[in-house]
Order: sequence, then C-alpha cells, then structure tokens
Amino acid sequence: MKQLMKPEYIFESSWEVCNMVGGIYTVLSTRAATLAQEFGDKLIFIGPDVWQNNPNPYFEEDADLMHDWRVAIAETHQLPIRIGRWKIPGKPIAVLVNFQVLMPKKNEIYAKAWEIAGVNSLQAYGDYDESSMFGYASAMVMHSYYNFHQLEKNQRVVAHFNEWMTSFGVFYLKENLPQIATLFTTHATSIGRSIAGNHKPLYDYLYEYNGDQMAEELNMVSKHSTEKQAAHLVDCFTTVSNITAKECKQLLFKEPDIVTPNGFENGFVPQGKLFTEKKTAAKKTLKKVAEKLLGYPLQKDALFIATAGRYEFKNKGLDVFIESLKLLNDGLEQAQEIVAFIMVPAWIKGYRADLAAALKHENNILESSDRTTTHELHDSFHDSVMRTIDWFHLKNNLDDRVKVIFVPAYLNGNDGIFNQTYYDLLIGFDLTVFPSYYEPWGYTPLESIAFHIPTITTDLSGFGEWSSEFSKDINEGVAIIHRSDYNGHEVARNIAVAIQQYLRLSKTARTQVNKKAATIAKQALWKHFIEYYYQAYAIALAKKY
Repeated sequence: MKQLMKPEYIFESSWEVCNMVGGIYTVLSTRAATLAQEFGDKLIFIGPDVWQNNPNPYFEEDADLMHDWRVAIAETHQLPIRIGRWKIPGKPIAVLVNFQVLMPKKNEIYAKAWEIAGVNSLQAYGDYDESSMFGYASAMVMHSYYNFHQLEKNQRVVAHFNEWMTSFGVFYLKENLPQIATLFTTHATSIGRSIAGNHKPLYDYLYEYNGDQMAEELNMVSKHSTEKQAAHLVDCFTTVSNITAKECKQLLFKEPDIVTPNGFENGFVPQGKLFTEKKTAAKKTLKKVAEKLLGYPLQKDALFIATAGRYEFKNKGLDVFIESLKLLNDGLEQAQEIVAFIMVPAWIKGYRADLAAALKHENNILESSDRTTTHELHDSFHDSVMRTIDWFHLKNNLDDRVKVIFVPAYLNGNDGIFNQTYYDLLIGFDLTVFPSYYEPWGYTPLESIAFHIPTITTDLSGFGEWSSEFSKDINEGVAIIHRSDYNGHEVARNIAVAIQQYLRLSKTARTQVNKKAATIAKQALWKHFIEYYYQAYAIALAKKY
C-alpha cells in the first residue's frame, strides 16, 4: 500500500473553535484528540475571540505559551490574539483572534477578494462581515506563525478552513502564502440549506437548479459566491457525506475531492456501573419534571422518547415528528404511555418560575393551563412547535396515550428547570427520533446510539445513509425511513409504525436492540474515520508539492 504524504504542521480554522454553536464543534473537538496524538503542538486551531474579556468556558489562556510570537503578531499585523489550550481531550493549542480590528478595512479586503477570486461581496448582509473578517484574520495568524518560526517551503504545512465563514482565509493565503496546501470543507452548502429552508423541493429538482441563479433568487449571492470560489481555489475540497457531495457538484459546480464523514469519540459516554447510575438518575429527572408539568403521575413503564437539535422546523423534521405523535395518540394499540420531549432551543424569556418552584417542593401543585412547555416563550402563539402541537390537538390530558413536552431551552446545565446538560438527560431516554429533511451528516442520532439508545432517522441524512450499511430496522438499532420532498405524511406514519414496533418488544429484546445500536456507533469512532482526513491532507499536499 502506498504511503500517504503527511503534513508536518496543521492549521485549522473554524467559527466553532472554542465556541460551541452546532455540530461542527463536535466534529472538530472530538477529532482533535486523535490528531493531537500524531501532531502534538504542531496542530493549531484558530477561532474567533467572541468572548473577549468574558470568561470562555472552552478555552484556557496560557500567557507563557508562544509569548514571543504573540508579541510579534501584534507588532507586524496589529492583530490581537490570545493563545492557550482548547479544553477538550487532547488539549490542542488554540489561538483566538480578535477580528474586529479588520472591520474598518473590510471594503479594501472585499475589493481584494474580488480581484483574487471574483467573490461578490456587494450584496452582503447579516453575519457576512464578521465571518469574512474572521476568515481573513485566521489566515493572517497562519502567515505570521509561518514567518516567525521560519518554516521552509519544503516543510509540509496544511491549512484547513471549515464552512463559508472562513473562506476569506483561502483568498488571503492564495495571494500571500501560496506554498501552504489548503483544504476547504463545506459541512452544508449555504444555498442548499437555503433552498430547503425556503420550502422549495431540493431533491426531486436538484439537477434542475443552478446555484448562481438560486443565490440571486434567495438573496444569498455573497455567501454562495465566497463558498463556491473557495471550493474551486483550494488544493482539496471536501464535504461530509455523499448526499452533500451531490449538492456541491450541482450547486457549487465543484465535485468534492473526497468525502470526509464525521466521526466522534465516545469518552463522554459513561461506562459500566456509572452508565446504569446515570441512566436511572436521568430517567428520574425526566419523570419528575414531566409529572410536575402534567399535574398527574405517569405510568411506571412509560416510554420516554426525544428529538433534539437546532430549531429548523422542517429541515430537522419537527413537523413530521409531531404528526407521528398525533397518529400514535389516536391509534396506539398498546396501553403503554409515551412521553415525547422536543428539545430544541427557541426564543425564550427564561425558565418557568412556577414550574421551578413546584419542582423544589414535593407537595406543590402547578396551577397553570400550560402543560406543554418547561420555559416561557416570547411569542408562544407564533411558535411553530406550539402551533403544530395545538393543530393536532395534543392536549396532554390524563387519558391521552401520548404526552408532548416542549423544552425550548439550551440544555447547558443551567437552564433553571432540569439544570443538567443534554448528554446527562439523553442517557435517560428509551428511543430517539430525528426524521431530518436536510441533514448533511447528523450527530444527534449518532450520539443517541452511542448512549445505547436506538434511533429513527431518514435516508436524507448523511448519518442515515452511512448507517444503512449496518441497520435499516429499529430491531437492528437504527430505523431508516425513506423521505422525499413530498412524502411528509408517509414519513409520519412510518415513524409511528417504528415506535409501535419498539413498544412491542420484550424487555430482553429491547436490551439486545440497545446493544446493537451501541455496536453501530463504534463503527463511527475517529480511529476508523480519521483515515479520510489523512487522505484529504495527502491530496492537498500532492497538488502543492
């Protein structure tokens, strides 16, 4: 077997370095430990200093680490940075850059990007300015490090940029440091996500769409332009699934050089006796909150189901999940009770004080007509989840077979009701459902099976496509439901069928299904998937050298 060319230094830039926003944080933070073992302190992550003077829970600054270089970059590039360690397994070096100092120069930088890459920034709005300046600044950090440490042209250095938010770093290196091999990963195309989010049929008509034309129609010209040009300019362009690779080829006019699927490390999953203890504690917490909110005791064998993720109502399949609960409530064969938790952060005022008080005192009874939400919403009437629950007449009455609880808070351990993290609660569920319409990968179902919890997903998620090699049915750990642009009701019905199928299993059979789910999760560990990144580095280096 031919030996792959490996880098000596790896720079990696992302908006989610030391800044937990979504799934990319999980990609980078779990992969870091595997890379750190190989590259040590020659692996350097670069993120935005969005916390600035406030304590950053993900970052530990070290004033002595690379002190001379920190002084040099402030003098040569007038760029304030903080250097330290990312507080994750492997503790890699992290450089947080204050990109705000570039804002006065943004028009000059946009003009340069137009000259170098033909990037159209004229129609920019929203987060485009901050993202572009961060990407540009992250490449300035790489440039300064390269010069200060007098790296040679024959030393193999790669710079990896994630998502359109860092693409201006690609343009900077193209002009100022072309000897570095570059990679660009789109985790989801900006225009593909926009097509799906605007309720346009993405899949049936994919090969009829023109990315540039759709960018004009959906007011996405600048973001699409910068993402597209970065994909074409780098030495290696990657994406995370075959589903998104098709998007890239059609909408960005560039087929990825390699697909790099998202792995994970299961160090956050408790083992042995601790697993059982945490599962029992989580289920107890879920039951306590549910009973206080509902105002009556649940059955001893109530089945706890969850869905979670970003609040993308259609893309994450929240619409079909709620419809499936309606179908279950109307036609459930078994008498076993189902309690479904919808855990997606929404626009909230804060936790419900009346619920928090009731939870503190055993004898307190919640006197409220709201038996659905754990936190106060700013605009409950126009909230999509609440409107759909109401539309399907899911009332949480005592004689209802299905109860629905909306948890619209970010579960960081300090939400005021549960005061536990998402992972601390996840372990207490019996089953999860993630029926995504647009999902380039999908960490939530992968995390679920890592916690021995079987899951229901769709063939439109990267994870669903990948896991179909190991399972298609809930009895095998992962149920994969076919989803298209127009079969929403069929999806809801099939979710209900899969849940009923799980309900019929004996306790012993469920234990076996749980074990099968965990076995599938182990196939996605970084020790298996890191090879795709080594191939990507080799592709970039081969083109450069």
